[in-house]
Amino acid sequence: MSDRRYEEGMRVRRGVLGEAHVARAEAAKTDFDADFQRFITEGAWGSVWARPGLTSRERSLITLALLAAGGHHEEVAMHARASANTGASPDDLKEALLHVAVYAGVPAANAAFRIVKQALQEQGRLPTAGGER
Repeated sequence: MSDRRYEEGMRVRRGVLGEAHVARAEAAKTDFDADFQRFITEGAWGSVWARPGLTSRERSLITLALLAAGGHHEEVAMHARASANTGASPDDLKEALLHVAVYAGVPAANAAFRIVKQALQEQGRLPTAGGER
């Protein structure tokens, strides 16, 4: 069962985060963190993200909001970039972060808005301050 879950997790992980991201993570894997990498691939990607109850877009928005609420800034940036693969638009991300402001606090949302804005600008999905896209 776990080999199937791992393979499904890798499929979903590649689809959400992108082949290049997963390839970098796999190349950086060592004996120290290999068990952890397998755990998150099977558990997060193969069990939760692979479930049929929500779309990848919906899971992307929930994940972003939870990461922002928890102050997990590196993960916020990663999932903001990954939203290009899940169908979540910049407006979707904005709406999720407005929810963070109400339910988790303005400081958490403020930090997340800054991080997400930068990630989207780097991808060319959001205009820069000068209006360039």
